[in-house]
Amino acid sequence: MTVQGYDPRTGQPVGDPVESTSDDGVDAVCRAAAEAAGPWSARSAAERATMLNRVADALDDAADALIAVADTETALGRPRLTTELKRTTNQLRLFGEVLHEGSYVEATIDSPNPDIVPPRPDLRRMLQPLGPVGVFSASNFPFAFSVAGGDTASALAAGCPVVVKAHPSHPGTSQDTADVVANALRAAGAADGVFGIVHGVEAGKRLVRHPSIKAVGFTGSFSGGRALFELANSRPEPIPFYGELGSINPCVVLPDAAARRAGEIAAGYAQSLTMGVGQFCTNPGLLFAPPSLVDTLAEAVRGSSGGPMLAERIRDAYQSGVDSLGSSDLVELVATGAQPDGGWSATPRLFRVDADTFVANLEKLTEECFGPAGIVVTYDEPETLLDVLGRLNGTLTGSVHAEPIEHDLAGRVAERLRRIAGRLIYNAWPTGVAVAWAMHHGGPWPATTNPLHTSVGATSIRRWLIPVSYQSWPQELLPPELRDSNPLGIPRRRDGVLGSR
Repeated sequence: MTVQGYDPRTGQPVGDPVESTSDDGVDAVCRAAAEAAGPWSARSAAERATMLNRVADALDDAADALIAVADTETALGRPRLTTELKRTTNQLRLFGEVLHEGSYVEATIDSPNPDIVPPRPDLRRMLQPLGPVGVFSASNFPFAFSVAGGDTASALAAGCPVVVKAHPSHPGTSQDTADVVANALRAAGAADGVFGIVHGVEAGKRLVRHPSIKAVGFTGSFSGGRALFELANSRPEPIPFYGELGSINPCVVLPDAAARRAGEIAAGYAQSLTMGVGQFCTNPGLLFAPPSLVDTLAEAVRGSSGGPMLAERIRDAYQSGVDSLGSSDLVELVATGAQPDGGWSATPRLFRVDADTFVANLEKLTEECFGPAGIVVTYDEPETLLDVLGRLNGTLTGSVHAEPIEHDLAGRVAERLRRIAGRLIYNAWPTGVAVAWAMHHGGPWPATTNPLHTSVGATSIRRWLIPVSYQSWPQELLPPELRDSNPLGIPRRRDGVLGSR
């Protein structure tokens, strides 16, 4: 079997089909990763940082060719893809900085103390790599959440070999990117097994089940992620599965903000809702606002336009979702954007529902409709708003638009949102996820399978590491990070005090 790429603008095949990876092929890639795990984890953090920078340089050098292929397979456009590829190489370089800084290993030293109860021996603890990991590429970010994306960068930085499962929506882009990454690592001196790629649905299942794989990262649909999550947990040796499964990203507009900045808020909302044809995990699918704002929101959405979606099945699922909403008596369609021509195109939609009806039909009206469709939930009283927010399920983000006079209410809204969202946003929209040390891109179920961890930012490296304590070991046998001399000069906690000793 093969995996064929398609041009979303026309629905026609593009590029040569890529062979699906056989069971034997998956086994070979995973065995190579297992063989490379020891040597790769034994490399110093500085060496791994250098190699990640080499990969980033190679991707930058190949940018024109990679972007050209990606545009034909995704229809995301060269400007967007250029920015995304730069984000991808910046992620790799960020993890080089993480490795040099060193606090990611959480080095901790407790001096021996025979006089306390119970007596304490010499204890030294740090995080060390899990082993080979599987990474599933996302459809909506062919670079930044794909073959060389954040999961791959963080896992390689942690000292874990990576086997990527390519996304079927962009097989050519995936294979070309994988070739650049593999060649750059090989030229820098890494073993071939440090990085590999497989194609095909069955190859993905076998990857999750393979005994050499010790953890999996996934960004995609709820149904696909849930199936793989259960597969990872049903293995003879269950493994961590870090899945990002979908999000409705509630946004709240408070009354004074709606009255004073109606046009600004509506324009920002429409732009965020339709960005990338709504194909962002942080798309603002649910908006809470006073009834007075609805007409202005509808006008902004009517002035927006859609475009081709990434895959035919994604377009069909979107169309099914908006058709289901439109045919129900639960919501009112208040705006339709401009309809694009041809291919797998989608048209923006905005629906309206009052808070009481929303609460009575919570499960149906909080299903993610992946694409440029939103529901505005109208409320009259702040207490009603707070009650509704307390009923929502886990999500990646929660946003509040408020005026200074509303800070008390904004704080109460934030208190509700922090229980369900991994990132709280003030007077801005959720689309756009900065790659930074303080970023958290995660949230309670069903947004992710583990709200403790992030898939974006410096601390995403934590997913691929496990703690190991050394008790009473001689200095020369300890990892450099735990020796008294601290030869790497990294931040450490010693006898309860965090510093650089």
